[in-house]
Amino acid sequence: MKKIVLFDMDGTLTPPRQSLSQDLIKPLRNLSHYSDIGVVTGSDIDYLRQQLKFLLSHSDIRYKLHLLPCNGTKYYKPPGYNHEKHELIYSQNMKEKIGKKSFSRLMKILIDYQNHISSHFEIPLTGHFISYRESTINWCPIGRNASIKEREDFINFDIGFAQGQFRTIVIEQLKEEFKNINLNISIKLGGDTSFDIYPKGWDKTYALNHFKGYSMWFLGDRCYEGGNDEEIYKALLPKNSFSVENPVQTQDVIEKIIIPLFSKG
Repeated sequence: MKKIVLFDMDGTLTPPRQSLSQDLIKPLRNLSHYSDIGVVTGSDIDYLRQQLKFLLSHSDIRYKLHLLPCNGTKYYKPPGYNHEKHELIYSQNMKEKIGKKSFSRLMKILIDYQNHISSHFEIPLTGHFISYRESTINWCPIGRNASIKEREDFINFDIGFAQGQFRTIVIEQLKEEFKNINLNISIKLGGDTSFDIYPKGWDKTYALNHFKGYSMWFLGDRCYEGGNDEEIYKALLPKNSFSVENPVQTQDVIEKIIIPLFSKG
C-alpha cells in the first residue's frame, strides 16, 4: 500500500510565515524514499511557494511532494518531469457552497469585528486584514503585512488578554453569532495571529479525500481543541498522528519514529 505523510506548515515544517527549516531537508529527502509527502495548510498556494521555495525549485523531493492549500480544498499534484511544475487539479469554492447571500453576510460580520477591534484595542494594524482564498477566508486582525516584531507584539497581547486568550474569546462570540443566523460556518485559530473560516466539514480532514487507498500519517502543531489541526489529528489516531511544537520536534519524529518504522517494510 502506498504511504503518505502529511504535514502542517507553520509551526510544524517552518517557523510561522518563514522559510522551511534547512535542518529538515535531509530528513524529508530520506522520508521520500519510503513515502509520498503532503503539506496541508490553511494558507493559499502563494505562501506555500514562498515558504517551501527550495523544495519546489531545487530538490528532488518535489516529485513526491503534494501541495494541499486551503485545508486541502485545493490540490496541486507533484510534477512528473524536471520541466513541469505542480499542477492544480482540484479546487472548491466557498461562495458557491454557502451561497452569495450568506457569504456577503459573513463578510459584513468580519468587517464589523475588524472595525471594532481596530477601534478599541491597541494592536498593530498593517493592512490586508481579510483574505478570501476561494475555499476559505483568513482573517488577521493585525493584517497579513505584519512584520515579525508586529506579530510578536500581537501574540503577547493575545495570550496576555485579561479575560483569557483574545482570539479564543472572539471565536466563541462569532460561533454564537453564526449559529443565531444559521450560517453553517467553522472558525478556527489560524497560525499565531489569524482565524481560518470555512464551510463546516472543510477542515484539514478534507485533504484525506485525495489519498484513497493510501496509508496516511499526519504531523501538526495545533492538534488541541480549537486548533486548525485538531480534526485531522484525531482522524488518524491512535498510531498515525503526532502533535509537535516546532520543526525541531518534527525532525525528531521523522528520524526516530517514522523512517525506522517504514524502513522495516
